[in-house]
Order: sequence, then structure tokens, then C-alpha cells
Amino acid sequence: MLPKPIQNFVDLFAKLPSIGPRQATRLAFYIKTLGDAPVADLAKAVDDLRNVKICPQCFFSYLGPKNTCDICNNNQRRKDIIAIVEKETDLISLEKTKKFSGRYLVLGELKKDGVLDSLQKLRLSSLKKMIDKDLGGQAEEIILAMNPTTYGDLNAALILQDLKGRVKKISRLGIGLPTGGEIEFADEDTLGNAIDNRG
Repeated sequence: MLPKPIQNFVDLFAKLPSIGPRQATRLAFYIKTLGDAPVADLAKAVDDLRNVKICPQCFFSYLGPKNTCDICNNNQRRKDIIAIVEKETDLISLEKTKKFSGRYLVLGELKKDGVLDSLQKLRLSSLKKMIDKDLGGQAEEIILAMNPTTYGDLNAALILQDLKGRVKKISRLGIGLPTGGEIEFADEDTLGNAIDNRG
């Protein structure tokens, strides 16, 4: 019933987070009404995503000729304080507070079963190697910046066990984030207080 290009769009976009078949169908018809030039701009924006690289140190996305992202390349930031976040959007939210001057590790979306997948284990292993090589085997502080949910707490406990002995202090974000809330949607003041009051 749907024209093939629209059905293809729906099939692909329905797989994206928070978008099901109904929302993807609405998007397809809306985008088509924009006209040829905006559709071409949107297609180019999606195509340009192929040029984005993943930083081999923190696993944040970046664009440029360097081997690592701007955060990892910044010598003004402390290498010995690392915030472990779940998603890239969490990193962006923490950066907006301008209260954190350390480095990051983007772990990847946490599962509700409290088990880290193989990619997450590789990323943690990469962090441990960096601590051993660049910091003499011990970081000053690691902040477990996971969402304050039951499964966030469960995964934080697993990561804490895995990093013991390689860090002087392990902390969580402090008061300011409600239980069950998500870092990505918190305002800058709330996140700033959470960083200041971590413990």
C-alpha cells in the first residue's frame, strides 16, 4: 500500500530508539512534504555521519584529522580523573555544566540484567590499560556517572569491583539527580550540583 521509498524509510527508521513503525510513517510523510531541497539536505546530513570517528581512548564521537577527540587531546584536562558515562548524550550533558575538567569513558548503554556486554568489557579493559600505561597503575578518581536507577546502581557496583586497585577514590554523582532520572534530561544546574556533591 505504501510507496516503496516510504516503506523502506519506515522499515529503517522504526528500528531507531523511541521510534516505532507508526512514528516512522509519520516522519516519512512529513519529510516528503518539505520539498526536494530539505529532503536532500537531510539525506546529506545522514550521509555525513559516515565521516564521524569514535575516539579510541574515551569512545566519544569526533570529526577531524586527529587520532583522538578534542577532550582527550586537551592537555588542560586531568588524565587522572575519569568519569564513566553510559551514553554520549550523558557526556554532552556533563560537559555543559563546565564543572568537570577530567576525562571520560563512554561505556555504552547498560542492560537491565546487570551484565556488561563484550564491547563494554573491552572498553573497561582499555581504560585499565590506559591507567596502567599513563598513570602508573592508579587513577586519582573515577566517577561512576550512571543514571540513579536500580540497574544503574547494579552496573556501577560491577564496575567498582572491576576497577578496584587501579584508583584511589571511586565516587558517584551526588545529590541533585533524582532516583529513576536520566542524566541526559537533567538541567545544567542539577548536573553541576551532582558533580560538586559526588561521593
